[in-house]
Amino acid sequence: MKDWDDAFANMAHVPGSGELPGRWAADAAAYRAGGVKVEADIAYGDAPRERLDIVWPDETPKGLAVFVHGGYWMRLSKSDWTHYAEGARARGWAVALPSYTLTPEARIAAITAQIGRALAVAADRVAGPIRLSGHSAGGHLVTRMICDDTPLPPDVLARIEHTLSISGLHDLRPLMHTAMNDTLQLDAAEAAAESAVLHLPAGEPRVTAWVGGGERPEFIRQARILATVWEGLDAHTACLVDGDHNHFTVIEGLRAPDSAITRMFVG
Repeated sequence: MKDWDDAFANMAHVPGSGELPGRWAADAAAYRAGGVKVEADIAYGDAPRERLDIVWPDETPKGLAVFVHGGYWMRLSKSDWTHYAEGARARGWAVALPSYTLTPEARIAAITAQIGRALAVAADRVAGPIRLSGHSAGGHLVTRMICDDTPLPPDVLARIEHTLSISGLHDLRPLMHTAMNDTLQLDAAEAAAESAVLHLPAGEPRVTAWVGGGERPEFIRQARILATVWEGLDAHTACLVDGDHNHFTVIEGLRAPDSAITRMFVG
């Protein structure tokens, strides 16, 4: 049987990655202190982590860009990632970053519903088109927004121009065979229901699966399978394998307005 724990073990295969959470938090705090306009802790529900931040551009926003963080649905928060809004913000977009209740306190299906509510609240505050992005578990959550059972109101769904899933998880069934499932508590029914590749896309969305060429092979498979399956279901799909980036360096370009990944996100 395949070693599924190793297949998803990003930090174990990236030297020095144990220092990254502290670095993300410090960089995000320094960015918030640097003078950008951040509207923090906007409530989209009653739970303590049902909060989102919006990073505002200097001018009237071109639209709403969303970044949903990863952490295998069981760690990290919006406040660790504020600096990754800069590329889109500098290109004139308002950037929403939601937190969500973590497993095991919430099941993954409930987190999907939370992100739907967060997007509805953010969309009510920012006019214009919507671009979605998410990293790892966040990639799962944004692709779930454009499935046939989306939790989004129809008017919000209609505004989504593009969804960028970065190192996203689109087939959750293998996670049932990992030690992480002690926390995730996925069963066969939920794993299938929460796998975007087992859904029809909502309409004919434009979606890009972006993954680092130096990532674990399972993440490259997860990117390719979404693009391949949904291409056959009338979605406008692309899969881009980005150089030799690992699971963590692959998102660094979001900090720069002229990077390839930022241009794909909001260009």
